[in-house]
Amino acid sequence: MDLFDFNNNEETARPLAERMRANSLDEFIGQKHIVAEGSLLRRAIATDRLGSCIFWGPPGCGKTTLANIIALRTNGEFIKLNAVNAGVADVKKAVETARDNLKMFNKRTYLLLDECHRFSKTQSDSLLPAIEQGTIIFIGSTTENPYAAMTPAIVSRCRVFEFKHLTNDDIIGALKNALKNRHKGLGKKNILADEDALLHIARTAAGDLRTAYNALELAALTSEPNQDGQVHITLSDAEQSIQRKALSYNEDSYYDFLSAFCKSLRGSDANAALYYAMRLIEGGCDPMLVVRRLVVHSAEDVGMADPRALQIATSAMYALEKIGYPEAMIPLSEAIIYVCEAEKSNSVVEAMNAAKADARQVRDDAVPPYLKDNSYGSKEDKANSKNYKYPHLYGGYVEQQYLPDSLKDKVYYTPSENGYEKEVAEIRKRKGKKK
Repeated sequence: MDLFDFNNNEETARPLAERMRANSLDEFIGQKHIVAEGSLLRRAIATDRLGSCIFWGPPGCGKTTLANIIALRTNGEFIKLNAVNAGVADVKKAVETARDNLKMFNKRTYLLLDECHRFSKTQSDSLLPAIEQGTIIFIGSTTENPYAAMTPAIVSRCRVFEFKHLTNDDIIGALKNALKNRHKGLGKKNILADEDALLHIARTAAGDLRTAYNALELAALTSEPNQDGQVHITLSDAEQSIQRKALSYNEDSYYDFLSAFCKSLRGSDANAALYYAMRLIEGGCDPMLVVRRLVVHSAEDVGMADPRALQIATSAMYALEKIGYPEAMIPLSEAIIYVCEAEKSNSVVEAMNAAKADARQVRDDAVPPYLKDNSYGSKEDKANSKNYKYPHLYGGYVEQQYLPDSLKDKVYYTPSENGYEKEVAEIRKRKGKKK
């Protein structure tokens, strides 16, 4: 075996996703809103005038690939670091190298930083002066929202480019190219992939091209050639090679899913609420977090319109505690559906907030004398306690002032016209309540 055979074997040993990584903007897949002809980013790359920027988007959408293309297209020096294992010393060394390149060779230095949201404040502070002075051009790559996950001082000095999930058409086109490409792809293996197989891989990859490449390569390597030497990838092969989409999520999408779940409960959409609940749980979220939100919303958004909603939600929480996952998903689903379909009223929250505001603001809130504890105090206090009207002596209800004088006319809770609260209003009317 000569040197060239060794290099070829080393190349073919690399994963398909690495081998098929684009080396030019013409080969780059997707993100037309960023790299289309005439776009700001494309012009900046072509003229070697790219400033510090952050590439933000989901996994497998081309962030690192585009950063590598920039490295190939520009005339600067490139340093690659990963924020997971790079320390302050690595950053300082990169800055020193950049200063030397600029001073001695008049060359700009690009720092490509993967997982840049993992950079600590100390690491960021050590890099900030070099970015401000133009000593180094920073290109960060992250799956997290940089506005929330990164030091504001760094983000404010960078242009943020948001990457989107690749479409099914993008991924299918890339897979077909990989099947034909003899140099970097699977073109030498005589592979025939059915259209429905490629579509299944694309759909299940959920916009992640790396996942799709890995699935295609696994199907190709594990399928037996037929008597003509051809590897035929069927839908069944595709289903086995990519059995389910990756359901993990970053911090931003986690909060988005949770917000969508809560708003679907409030909006009485059982289908959406069930989906978002299962999306969270299947993605690794603790089911207890979902059921806690359900309990809160059963009181916040259903409340007195259907008090049974709170009972059913807390029963689902009890079932989850005592039975556990996955069996408790059945009572949890029932509770989600019940809360969604129940009549809605936020009168409980309105009453709570109004009472809380007065509790914080009103100072003259002396308890009426006849409501005070008569087990202690002066003779006058004990005498006043006799003015208290015991409701059961009046058939269960009697009109009397309970609030302090300064709040005696306040009304915090007003029943709505929804569900059980109609009955509450009728009960109040029968009692002759004035408020």
